[in-house]
Amino acid sequence: MLAIGLLSLLFLGYLGMYHLYGKFLARRIFKISSERITPAVEMEDGRDYVPTKKQVIFGHHFTSIAGTGPIVGPAIAIIWGWVPAILWVFLGSLVMGAVHDFGSLVISLRNKGKSISDYTAKYINNRTRFLFFLIVFLELWIVISVFGLVIASIFKIFPSSVIPVWFQIPIAIALGFALKKKKVNLTVSTIIAVAVMYLTVVVGRFLPLEMPDLWGIPSTGLWTILLLIYAFIASVLPVTTLLQPRDFINAYQLVVAMGIIVLGVLISGIMGDLEMVAPAIQVHPSGAPPVIPFLFITIACGAISGFHSLVSSGTTAKQIRSEKDSLFVGYGSMLTEGALAILVIIAVGAGIGLGHKSGDGSMLFGIEAWSEHYSSWAEAGGLGKKIGAFVEGSANMIGTIGIPVEIAVVIMGVFVASFAGTTLDTATRIQRYVIGEIFAGIRKPILHNIYFTTFIAVASAAILAFATGADGKGALKLWPLFGAVNQTLAALALIIITIYLKPKGKLKWLVSGIPAIFMIVVTLWATTINQINFMQEGNILLATVNLIVLIIVVWITAEGLIRFVKVNNL
Repeated sequence: MLAIGLLSLLFLGYLGMYHLYGKFLARRIFKISSERITPAVEMEDGRDYVPTKKQVIFGHHFTSIAGTGPIVGPAIAIIWGWVPAILWVFLGSLVMGAVHDFGSLVISLRNKGKSISDYTAKYINNRTRFLFFLIVFLELWIVISVFGLVIASIFKIFPSSVIPVWFQIPIAIALGFALKKKKVNLTVSTIIAVAVMYLTVVVGRFLPLEMPDLWGIPSTGLWTILLLIYAFIASVLPVTTLLQPRDFINAYQLVVAMGIIVLGVLISGIMGDLEMVAPAIQVHPSGAPPVIPFLFITIACGAISGFHSLVSSGTTAKQIRSEKDSLFVGYGSMLTEGALAILVIIAVGAGIGLGHKSGDGSMLFGIEAWSEHYSSWAEAGGLGKKIGAFVEGSANMIGTIGIPVEIAVVIMGVFVASFAGTTLDTATRIQRYVIGEIFAGIRKPILHNIYFTTFIAVASAAILAFATGADGKGALKLWPLFGAVNQTLAALALIIITIYLKPKGKLKWLVSGIPAIFMIVVTLWATTINQINFMQEGNILLATVNLIVLIIVVWITAEGLIRFVKVNNL
């Protein structure tokens, strides 16, 4: 019953805070107004700037920011106990993450849809703009490279997810065409599209597709190549062709998946089978870094994530048709992601206890099942392992409502792969924007050609992915930096929001200023510990890149503080 109580209390808390704190921010702090003309309306071009219904843009925004982040982070961090994990997800998403996402979106809406990197020049200076671009490019570089591998790994672990995931593309294109040309009913069309998508899930269950190794390239490498080619094509198409309809379908997929997980929690909890088998608090798990500050770095998406500021000020700000929609899209999406992270914690903290097949074929239950996954930090880490833990735990709970566990595994595998796919699409498109903004002052037509800039984005990611071999796992060399880089970006975005709010008076800047200070402290703390560890290990690559990140953080923080003290009217 503990799991049911936690779920009910936290979900009600999210709903209440959306109407209390979220609307307070919208009305009193940012003063959003439908009278302001948004970039999507002012600069509509049919490709990137497209005024969109808030339900559709919510689907795009949420599925883009989510990806596997709110799954992997909480699924690893629960090794320190479910209490600190849930507290950080709940409180962090309410007063830090949602403020960060909403603020980044509003400022971009008032700066012609420019990215947070670009409008940094206005609120601090040009030096900071360049440094910000370096951090953003590094983050997106890692994201594109790693998420291609993540989806490839899911296809390898769950071959039954291949058909449903790839069939989403023609389904989404058909939906986008129908909505644009035929003027059909949005709700009816979406229900049909989602129903067809779930039909492919059943097909995938009975027709799993496994990619063979070919020409000396492992299956993960082949999938990574195909996914990067797909990312190129998807990111140059008009958003209404694939990006919006696919993300909208995935948003409905989210509703269905979260709904059946919640139902599984309720049924298994009422039956008395579901218990939190993970420890409430475990300060010193074997081989793990200190819980503080690394809890706040390990759980990013679900609490606060710098990547979200790139989506808010990248693709989303170019599609909002009314500034009033920014509360629902920006603040609401972050709380929804927090709710998803809560479900992940329950799935890996309790769902795994319903049954886990160990390596020797025996079935484990309760604490023994959980310990099989979390005996040490080495066991807890790893993208594939934690995605598998979430899928298994969720499938166990879903199985209690009558859905066969085999089908439940496919549903959750498709769910994870689909979200990773939308993040890959969006990250590639944003990287194209970033490269274009970097070249903004250079009058060379090719540097502003969308195909050329997208090629740079995809080719650079491919170089990183295959830097260590044909398996496409090269980006994993830089993956240990991702958490700190991502949270560094969140801290820097909060600095920009704080400087933006300072001239508004009456200490409005505190809503972002306090979170900014917190995030600066924990990211600098974690980055410094990482630097010491990398140097002691003799890892020259990570030590060098981490040191560059550390210098950039200190530099931008100092520049931001100087600007904050001086600013009176922007």
